Amino acid sequence: MRRLGELIKSRRREQGAELEAMHRRYLQASPPSEGEHQRLAYRLRLLYLDRWNLWHRLTRYRSWKGPKGEKLDGTNNACERAIGWWIKERSRPMRGYQVPQNAERVSRLLAWCGNFLNRGGADLGMLLS
Repeated sequence: MRRLGELIKSRRREQGAELEAMHRRYLQASPPSEGEHQRLAYRLRLLYLDRWNLWHRLTRYRSWKGPKGEKLDGTNNACERAIGWWIKERSRPMRGYQVPQNAERVSRLLAWCGNFLNRGGADLGMLLS
Protein backbone atom coordinates (compact mmCIF):
# COMPACT_ATOMS: atom_id res chain seq x y z
CA MET A 1 0.00 0.00 0.00
CA ARG A 2 2.87 2.35 0.76
CA ARG A 3 4.31 1.77 -2.71
CA LEU A 4 0.90 2.39 -4.29
CA GLY A 5 0.79 5.73 -2.48
CA GLU A 6 4.24 6.59 -3.84
CA LEU A 7 3.18 5.67 -7.37
CA ILE A 8 0.07 7.82 -7.17
CA LYS A 9 2.06 10.78 -5.87
CA SER A 10 4.74 10.54 -8.57
CA ARG A 11 2.34 9.61 -11.42
CA ARG A 12 4.95 8.62 -13.96
CA ARG A 13 3.51 7.03 -17.08
CA GLU A 14 6.21 4.34 -17.16
CA GLN A 15 5.26 3.14 -13.66
CA GLY A 16 2.07 1.61 -15.06
CA ALA A 17 3.95 -1.66 -15.60
CA GLU A 18 4.82 -1.78 -11.90
CA LEU A 19 1.18 -1.20 -11.02
CA GLU A 20 0.20 -4.02 -13.38
CA ALA A 21 2.65 -6.35 -11.63
CA MET A 22 1.17 -5.40 -8.25
CA HIS A 23 -2.28 -6.30 -9.57
CA ARG A 24 -1.13 -9.60 -11.07
CA ARG A 25 0.25 -10.73 -7.67
CA TYR A 26 -3.33 -10.90 -6.42
CA LEU A 27 -4.99 -12.54 -9.45
CA GLN A 28 -5.31 -15.84 -7.57
CA ALA A 29 -7.44 -14.18 -4.87
CA SER A 30 -10.91 -15.56 -5.41
CA PRO A 31 -14.11 -13.57 -5.03
CA PRO A 32 -16.16 -14.32 -1.93
CA SER A 33 -19.01 -16.80 -2.00
CA GLU A 34 -22.50 -15.50 -1.53
CA GLY A 35 -22.90 -14.18 2.01
CA GLU A 36 -19.15 -14.10 2.75
CA HIS A 37 -17.08 -10.99 3.34
CA GLN A 38 -14.35 -10.08 0.87
CA ARG A 39 -10.91 -11.20 1.95
CA LEU A 40 -8.07 -8.69 2.11
CA ALA A 41 -6.29 -10.23 -0.88
CA TYR A 42 -9.41 -9.90 -3.02
CA ARG A 43 -9.89 -6.29 -1.95
CA LEU A 44 -6.28 -5.55 -2.90
CA ARG A 45 -6.84 -7.26 -6.24
CA LEU A 46 -9.76 -4.94 -6.95
CA LEU A 47 -7.92 -1.85 -5.71
CA TYR A 48 -4.86 -2.48 -7.87
CA LEU A 49 -7.04 -3.31 -10.87
CA ASP A 50 -8.95 -0.06 -10.45
CA ARG A 51 -5.76 2.05 -10.22
CA TRP A 52 -4.19 0.18 -13.13
CA ASN A 53 -7.28 0.79 -15.30
CA LEU A 54 -7.18 4.51 -14.46
CA TRP A 55 -3.41 4.90 -14.80
CA HIS A 56 -3.40 6.25 -18.36
CA ARG A 57 -5.96 8.92 -17.34
CA LEU A 58 -4.04 9.81 -14.18
CA THR A 59 -0.84 10.30 -16.17
CA ARG A 60 -2.22 11.74 -19.43
CA TYR A 61 -1.19 15.30 -18.56
CA ARG A 62 2.47 14.23 -18.56
CA SER A 63 2.50 13.40 -22.26
CA TRP A 64 -0.48 15.20 -23.81
CA LYS A 65 0.31 17.82 -26.42
CA GLY A 66 -2.21 19.92 -28.28
CA PRO A 67 -2.20 20.68 -31.99
CA LYS A 68 -0.08 23.82 -31.41
CA GLY A 69 2.31 22.17 -28.94
CA GLU A 70 0.28 23.07 -25.84
CA LYS A 71 0.94 21.12 -22.64
CA LEU A 72 -1.10 20.56 -19.53
CA ASP A 73 0.33 21.70 -16.20
CA GLY A 74 -1.08 18.85 -14.13
CA THR A 75 -3.85 20.79 -12.47
CA ASN A 76 -7.16 19.06 -12.85
CA ASN A 77 -9.19 22.25 -12.76
CA ALA A 78 -8.98 24.43 -15.85
CA CYS A 79 -10.86 27.20 -14.09
CA GLU A 80 -8.16 27.44 -11.39
CA ARG A 81 -5.49 27.76 -14.04
CA ALA A 82 -7.43 30.36 -16.00
CA ILE A 83 -8.42 32.75 -13.25
CA GLY A 84 -5.67 32.11 -10.73
CA TRP A 85 -5.97 31.94 -6.97
CA TRP A 86 -6.09 35.68 -6.31
CA ILE A 87 -9.44 36.23 -8.00
CA LYS A 88 -11.07 33.51 -5.90
CA GLU A 89 -10.77 35.87 -2.94
CA ARG A 90 -13.92 37.63 -4.09
CA SER A 91 -16.05 34.73 -2.81
CA ARG A 92 -14.46 34.55 0.63
CA PRO A 93 -16.38 37.39 2.33
CA MET A 94 -19.39 35.06 2.45
CA ARG A 95 -17.58 32.56 4.66
CA GLY A 96 -14.80 34.67 6.11
CA TYR A 97 -11.12 34.98 5.31
CA GLN A 98 -8.69 32.31 6.41
CA VAL A 99 -5.78 34.73 6.19
CA PRO A 100 -6.47 38.29 7.46
CA GLN A 101 -4.01 39.72 4.92
CA ASN A 102 -6.29 38.51 2.11
CA ALA A 103 -9.12 40.76 3.29
CA GLU A 104 -6.78 43.73 2.85
CA ARG A 105 -5.68 42.54 -0.59
CA VAL A 106 -9.24 42.16 -1.82
CA SER A 107 -10.28 45.56 -0.52
CA ARG A 108 -7.33 47.10 -2.39
CA LEU A 109 -8.28 45.25 -5.57
CA LEU A 110 -11.87 46.40 -5.34
CA ALA A 111 -10.77 49.98 -4.67
CA TRP A 112 -8.45 49.87 -7.67
CA CYS A 113 -11.25 48.59 -9.91
CA GLY A 114 -13.58 51.24 -8.52
CA ASN A 115 -11.16 53.97 -9.63
CA PHE A 116 -11.75 52.98 -13.27
CA LEU A 117 -15.55 52.76 -13.26
CA ASN A 118 -16.11 56.19 -14.81
CA ARG A 119 -13.18 55.91 -17.20
CA GLY A 120 -14.16 52.75 -19.10
CA GLY A 121 -11.32 50.69 -17.59
CA ALA A 122 -11.82 47.97 -14.99
CA ASP A 123 -15.47 46.99 -14.73
CA LEU A 124 -16.33 46.25 -11.11
CA GLY A 125 -19.60 44.63 -12.14
CA MET A 126 -17.78 41.98 -14.17
CA LEU A 127 -15.42 41.33 -11.29
CA LEU A 128 -18.24 40.64 -8.82
CA SER A 129 -20.53 38.67 -11.13
